[in-house]
Amino acid sequence: MKNVILITKALAYIEDNLTNDIKTTDMVKELYCSKSLVEKLFRYATNMSIRDYIIRRRMSKAAKDIMALKDVSLLDIAFKYGYGSNEAFTRAFKNVWHVSPSEYRNFPVRCELFPALNFETELMEDESMTKKKKVDISELYDLLKERKNCYFVGVDIKSLCPINDISHEAGDIAILTALNRLEKASGDDDIVFRIGGDEFVALTNSEDSEYAKNIVNEIISHNGEPIKYKEMDIPLSLHATYYKLNCKNIRYAELFSHMQNELDSVKLTQ
Repeated sequence: MKNVILITKALAYIEDNLTNDIKTTDMVKELYCSKSLVEKLFRYATNMSIRDYIIRRRMSKAAKDIMALKDVSLLDIAFKYGYGSNEAFTRAFKNVWHVSPSEYRNFPVRCELFPALNFETELMEDESMTKKKKVDISELYDLLKERKNCYFVGVDIKSLCPINDISHEAGDIAILTALNRLEKASGDDDIVFRIGGDEFVALTNSEDSEYAKNIVNEIISHNGEPIKYKEMDIPLSLHATYYKLNCKNIRYAELFSHMQNELDSVKLTQ
């Protein structure tokens, strides 16, 4: 339980200081623990280093700024997130999004690729504590009030682990490709969210099941198409499904689990 609280506080510290110079030594003073302990726990809980997580969060926030703040220069956005030059910022941004900041400004992705993580604890029947990794989907919950009868489309990568075994960079490309396939298949008024490591949902603006079904069919039609990683062609396939949720009775804390369950059920049939 103490370890879960420690990771939760570490994530909150990072989120509060994304535009500041984050040093692990300063963070552990706030957490009252050793540097080696928090680094070990962080890698175990998130499957990445503290540094890699910070870079991904900064580039996700920077991408939002690039899309929303059209009058702000890319250099000013680079300065905001701690980069002293366009070159360094472009290099970090491209490592996450695989396009330059200027290319992204012309063709933005509407979804936050690496949302903020948080950890929720559950007391199991045997009274042992387990942790569940979650992402911030508060915006999605707010939209449900406006689109309570609209369809969701969910996607999940088939067999991401073997791709990550090749390289975590290859895994990031697979995740970004999954997002792009959902975005391209969705309509202009549909909103895409990341709900897990390799899982995304689109909240459509339609109550027509055929509309959602067509999105799913378009996504599935690209299954097996490869992603490029260095000299390798890696086939990528997605699970895809569409569904409605009884949003009236779903609390915020339950929304994530309901969407996960819908994706889990389709894995048994595809």
